[in-house]
Amino acid sequence: MFSARISRSLPLLAGRTSVASLTRASPLAATALRYAHRSTADSVTVRARREQQRLNDDPEKAIKMPVLDRAAQEMFLTEIIRTMWLVLEQMFKPPYTIMYPQEKGPLSPRFRGEHALRRYPTGEERCIACKLCEAICPAQAITIEAEPREDGSRRTTRYDIDMTKCIYCGFCQEACPVDAIVESQNFEFTTETREELLYNKEKLLANGDKWEAELARNLKADHLYR
Repeated sequence: MFSARISRSLPLLAGRTSVASLTRASPLAATALRYAHRSTADSVTVRARREQQRLNDDPEKAIKMPVLDRAAQEMFLTEIIRTMWLVLEQMFKPPYTIMYPQEKGPLSPRFRGEHALRRYPTGEERCIACKLCEAICPAQAITIEAEPREDGSRRTTRYDIDMTKCIYCGFCQEACPVDAIVESQNFEFTTETREELLYNKEKLLANGDKWEAELARNLKADHLYR
């Protein structure tokens, strides 16, 4: 109510005095005057834009088409006929569906699936127990315990991954300096119980031994981008 009264009285007030005198006399009135001027300019700009848009956008442009075409489209339902013809064409083409599991599509070398621990060609474990994968895992799904070896290096005594927590982000694989922990292309490891998804070191090493050739090939194909 107060601002409406100020807005109605501002033209008279602005014609009798200046902004400087209003500022000295009443800072509130000067602020309201400036706001009214700015609001008026914005309103004029918005109205001009709407008028220009109304002139540019012709509402009859969409219906400006030959009369016979419009009659055929509305009376003979040509859109439905074209759609049915498209379906009929696809019926005689080879299907796009892959008959899984007999047929499987290609997978990228960067596909992130079931985890595995790799070994060196000598059979020695690659993992050096640096715990970078445990530290970088955002889901805290990795648990590592380590002990020193006789030569002073470190080895893992426990390497557990809770696959029910894993979000398959690939951070563990990226953080590992020796490519010990990797994610294979295997995605068919559904289980019936939760305990089967708690992977220990033996399970991870078994996965690595099973897919070592495939894992090495994928890492070699991806080394240019790492």
